[in-house]
Amino acid sequence: MSSLLEVRGLTFSRDHRVLAENLDFDVRAGSAIRLEGPNGAGKTTLLRIVAGLYSAYEGEIFYEGQRSLSALRRHSHFLGHAPALKGSLSAHENLDWLASLKGLAASAADIEAALEQVGLGGYEHIQCRQMSAGQQRRVALARLFLIPAKFWLLDEPFTALDKQSVAALEGWIGDFAKQGGAVLLTTHHDPAIPALQSIELGV
Repeated sequence: MSSLLEVRGLTFSRDHRVLAENLDFDVRAGSAIRLEGPNGAGKTTLLRIVAGLYSAYEGEIFYEGQRSLSALRRHSHFLGHAPALKGSLSAHENLDWLASLKGLAASAADIEAALEQVGLGGYEHIQCRQMSAGQQRRVALARLFLIPAKFWLLDEPFTALDKQSVAALEGWIGDFAKQGGAVLLTTHHDPAIPALQSIELGV
């Protein structure tokens, strides 16, 4: 399949330390790629660069052949290490708010279906501050099923999940890639995802 993302000559630093220099890689539709390397190697920083959240870099990034990260932001989901939910809002309200950030109006039925997909059917009106860390993580993951996207950028997505939820997320990532989506992720977990590729940082 064709490349959704092309990275050319990417160089970036943090705290005056070069983390990557002249890095080149492609992410093709239908692929899942894991960023590997020791702590502090720049895996999260690289994800944030691709997501348009960190601009202190040199090099070029092309999305669908265009040098435009705004298009990538419109067609992608970035899930950071923290679930990024408002504790005072319910699961339903959080997902409605997250959809609005993408300029979309989510129906109650769509939100319920997304929560059902991640095993939180019936939790629509529970405040997120009352949920466990694993349940909050699943609310965050529910946006993957609520808002259509071509690209998933996932930073430690398995954090706080139990074994059943980890296996489910592995399956969702594999299925998304099979359907032509692309995934770039970091994890300390050794995921069971078919044809998972890797990019090594910090070497």
